[in-house]
Amino acid sequence: MKVLCETVRVKIVTFREVVKLLRAVGPKEPRVVISGNSANPVTLIEALLAARERCRVFQLNAHDSFAANPDYITETPFVGPGMRNDSMLDYLPMRLSLVPRLFSTVRPVDVVLINTSLPRDGKVSLGIEVNILPAAIEQARARGGLVIAQMNTRMPYTFGDGEIPLDFIDAALEVDTPLMSPIVGPVDACARLIGERVAQFADDGSTLQLGIGEIPTVAATMMSGLRNLRVWSEMISDGVLALHRAGALDPERPVTSSFLIGSPDLYEWADRNDRLRMRRTETVNDPSRIAAQRAVLSVNAAMQIDLFAQSNASFINKRIHSGFGGQPDFVTGALHSSGGHAIIALRSWHQKTDTSTVVPLLDNPVTSFQHSAIVSEHGCATLFGHSQHAQAKLIIHEVADPRARLELEAAAGDLGLLRDVD
Repeated sequence: MKVLCETVRVKIVTFREVVKLLRAVGPKEPRVVISGNSANPVTLIEALLAARERCRVFQLNAHDSFAANPDYITETPFVGPGMRNDSMLDYLPMRLSLVPRLFSTVRPVDVVLINTSLPRDGKVSLGIEVNILPAAIEQARARGGLVIAQMNTRMPYTFGDGEIPLDFIDAALEVDTPLMSPIVGPVDACARLIGERVAQFADDGSTLQLGIGEIPTVAATMMSGLRNLRVWSEMISDGVLALHRAGALDPERPVTSSFLIGSPDLYEWADRNDRLRMRRTETVNDPSRIAAQRAVLSVNAAMQIDLFAQSNASFINKRIHSGFGGQPDFVTGALHSSGGHAIIALRSWHQKTDTSTVVPLLDNPVTSFQHSAIVSEHGCATLFGHSQHAQAKLIIHEVADPRARLELEAAAGDLGLLRDVD
């Protein structure tokens, strides 16, 4: 591998040399953008921790915690488990489509740490995590900043906007590090029922966007009998792989995504796959580009919905848990797509807290609203075109758990939502 890298003239360095390079970065508190989601560059993060006492870490869905470093400020528009309990978290409430603008304006980039494939034809690939990274790399280079790659034998080479010329990279560290995959448990009857209801909104030729979580993935598997499905999705997981294996995808159209979270099988399928195109966030999450796709079915999860059809997918007990992500981008884009639908799918009852996920009125910030429909294991509330009074009744009687309905009806009366108006 080192011979190959030297042939294409990328500077291969040791761990100690990476630490030295990071220590030499000029600003006292540099901003370091790091590959996120399932592409965590573990070795480069260890080098950063060894090199810097102070910095600003910008990462999406971070799995490593920086809380032990009191002078590290963590920045993100999408909070992962590593940052949720960090007292120095600087959460940025922002649609994902707009995040790349930060790097050219109010949050300039000094360093980018990326997890890449091995070189091929003078390039490396960002593999399963393209997302906001091309914009970060461009802005770091424009400022004379530092781009360091963790060239990983396990990272698939994916085509598209994540193919980075080797001369964009200042130094590379060779590693053999497994990629993260979520732990997947057995699918229960509730998830299957919700997935079946969501799948009924899809037809042959629909364009799918499938959000993070169990239910969007289950919904995808329920569409395996359809044909010529297209995929234009911020992320994809094993549900799309199941559709591919079932012959449900349009053979003439590439699967378009920005990042992957899934099994090793999914990552193996992605490697050098001409049918997969990884695009940057500004493209995939642009509501106007989403709207231009045919019959978009946007499927996203939420932690709560209220009687005004507002969803909360970001906060738990007024504390940030994740963030907007791409949900508002895709809800807007899908509703403007010809024949499109924006679906929120959730379980009606949260077992751990023994509470209804349908509440009278959200007391947490809203993630998105004005959906086509809300689906639970109890039914489907088709909302488009109905008055707020009719929407509230549909949500109570079609989505909410029966244990919560009397209380919700009383709350609806207090909110003035019990008029007989369609």
